[in-house]
Amino acid sequence: MKKIVIDARELRTTTGRYVERLLHYLQQVDSAHRYIVLLTPKDFDGWEPTNPNFKKVATPYKEFTFGEQLGLRSQITNLQADLVFFPMVQQPVWYRGKVVTTMQDLTTIRFRNPTKNWLVFTLKREVYKWVNKRVVKKSTLLIAPTKFVASDVVGYTGVDPSKFTITYEAADYLPGEPEPIPALKGKQFVMYLGRPLPHKNLWRFVEAYAILKKQNPNLLLVLAGRKDIHYQNIEKRAKAAGIEGIFFTDYISDEALKWLYQNCAAYVFPSLSEGFGLPALEAMRHGAPVVSSNATCLPEVYGDAAHYFNPLDIRDMASKIQEVLSDKKLRTSLIQKGEKRAKSYSWQRMAEQTVGVFKKALGE
Repeated sequence: MKKIVIDARELRTTTGRYVERLLHYLQQVDSAHRYIVLLTPKDFDGWEPTNPNFKKVATPYKEFTFGEQLGLRSQITNLQADLVFFPMVQQPVWYRGKVVTTMQDLTTIRFRNPTKNWLVFTLKREVYKWVNKRVVKKSTLLIAPTKFVASDVVGYTGVDPSKFTITYEAADYLPGEPEPIPALKGKQFVMYLGRPLPHKNLWRFVEAYAILKKQNPNLLLVLAGRKDIHYQNIEKRAKAAGIEGIFFTDYISDEALKWLYQNCAAYVFPSLSEGFGLPALEAMRHGAPVVSSNATCLPEVYGDAAHYFNPLDIRDMASKIQEVLSDKKLRTSLIQKGEKRAKSYSWQRMAEQTVGVFKKALGE
């Protein structure tokens, strides 16, 4: 029985949903291999295998550090793996064993983080560019969450397209009873969930909301997610511009999020760049009509189940949202198509396809 090591250091990050669901379903669909799951010390007690072929091992090495390049490489080598799976590009670039890597997207290469020191960020990004090119070259096979990402990576690195397999992600129906947010009960609101990083394009969404507010004076804008420095900056800019009616949820429970999805007038996804776009698919799963950017992979993932706008055009964004707010027939159609579209994706199918990639890399 061959041994596969999975790097799960990203279990509790933004990529963690992909990692967690993959681990969950791999234990159900693969009994032909032994797995060793590498977890950070802080995550070690929070994840337990349910399949006897799966074993967890702690690893202290952080991403993009010398410890990762030296210590993690040594640890993996000592585990004598037949194959190592990295769900992100971060990995020991000089490890010489068989590797499968999921290339999530190239967003970090294309967008800088304004909260970081410009010089430090620029230097790190140059290293990151080299890492991407090195990883796709040394990986035995590659996985991408969408055709767009695979094509983007091929265009950027020149890697052979035949290395790629597309494994679409999926959206779960959130457990538990919806938990209303008292301040929003009975109110009309549009919403967004996620981190407000630059490529998420949230400030243009705020400006589009300001336009909508003139036609819909009682409309609120809900920005859901931990209120980090990026959200704080948006709040300051909105106050300075005199834009009122924005509700910041800060950290939100699954039950409260479920209520938001089920009660919003529209879920808006203004992003400039995505690898898959899971939040809007999750919104569809819960019956929210989705108004989305037409950038990168989003039309590929949502198909005809979203109402699209140009994310660089504030007036187009406002216009498309207004159409969903005022056109009941369009709204009903989006809800029906969205639920059908979301249900067409499957985490189990994604895990089965991933096992197929592992077998191919192992020559089985």
